Amino acid sequence: MTNRDDQLLKDIGRLNWFVLVFMVLVSLFWRSAPVTLGVVAGGLLVILNFGWMGRSLMKVISSPQAYSPRGFKRNYFFRLLFVGSTIFLLLVRGGVDPLALVFGLSVVVISLLLTTLKRLY
Repeated sequence: MTNRDDQLLKDIGRLNWFVLVFMVLVSLFWRSAPVTLGVVAGGLLVILNFGWMGRSLMKVISSPQAYSPRGFKRNYFFRLLFVGSTIFLLLVRGGVDPLALVFGLSVVVISLLLTTLKRLY
């Protein structure tokens, strides 16, 4: 890995926050609390999940002897259960707009797309 690759996760993580702030500012034009809350909740949830997944992968990659694949799989399913339960609660009890939640959940995808385009050109 080059120095440029070492910084990739940090760059994507930083870009996630900029994309989330931009999306929240755009959502303010709707003047609807459920829309803005949906974007914020979805964005925070996906950024948290991205960071959690990154830390887990770095632990496994840095010292594969110390961390078992079984523990990684258990952590993966726990994370999936957490994200699914949170989305369910947000939709059922949270009063968020479903489309805004999906829009907020796309923060990491947009960041990955922007990072890929930046690296290509």
